[in-house]
Amino acid sequence: MLLIPAIDLKDGQCVRLRQGRMEDDTVFSDNPLEMAARWIDAGARRLHLVDLNGAFAGEPVNGNAIRAIAGAYPDVPIQVGGGIRDEATIDAYLRAGVSYCIIGTQAVKEPAFVNRACKAFPGHVIVGLDAVSGMVAINGWAEVTDQEVIELARRFEDDGISAIVYTDIGRDGMLSGPNIEATAALANAVSTPVIASGGITHIGDIEMLCRAETTNIMGAITGRAIYEGTLDLAEGQKLADELSG
Repeated sequence: MLLIPAIDLKDGQCVRLRQGRMEDDTVFSDNPLEMAARWIDAGARRLHLVDLNGAFAGEPVNGNAIRAIAGAYPDVPIQVGGGIRDEATIDAYLRAGVSYCIIGTQAVKEPAFVNRACKAFPGHVIVGLDAVSGMVAINGWAEVTDQEVIELARRFEDDGISAIVYTDIGRDGMLSGPNIEATAALANAVSTPVIASGGITHIGDIEMLCRAETTNIMGAITGRAIYEGTLDLAEGQKLADELSG
């Protein structure tokens, strides 16, 4: 299981939000490229970048920072989400060196877009499903739909997505522990690899994810825990490697 550092971008800065609220942010750096270097030096094998402004604007806003990181680390897989609403945006990110584009809001609003994107960019599309009590939220988590996470995940499997990023919004940025039960339930319901997100606090959470009753959790995104020091990235990855065999 990969431990994937999150770099959330707001107004060109590296921040962390609580439960996705743009007004409840903590700024950790005004230099996202330096932050990427920090996590890569600590042993990160993949990075998770989110354009928070883009998620609300519906188009890339922090693209310059994302392109700078991708250009500086061409050998590190980078997955990007936030404001990806059309194929032109995916194409531009992939040309800049991004490995995977995460489709969230648009996947829910226009499921056919996922199918088209997978055909146009095979192997490079991830679907992001963000949930409140099992129901999918969109538009920067501002709107909760009547769509169930597992139902939607199954719909996208046949499109050929590379992975599903599952975020429990209630846990995100709260250092309250991940929703192991819901994450494992999703992972067991689909064959597409699942990346867990939201709530990871300490190394015990990594152990619980690795020991969950599923073999389909391929990664875990961590943000506030590594920024505030309640989780050491290198130690967490070492444990994940040991428990994953």
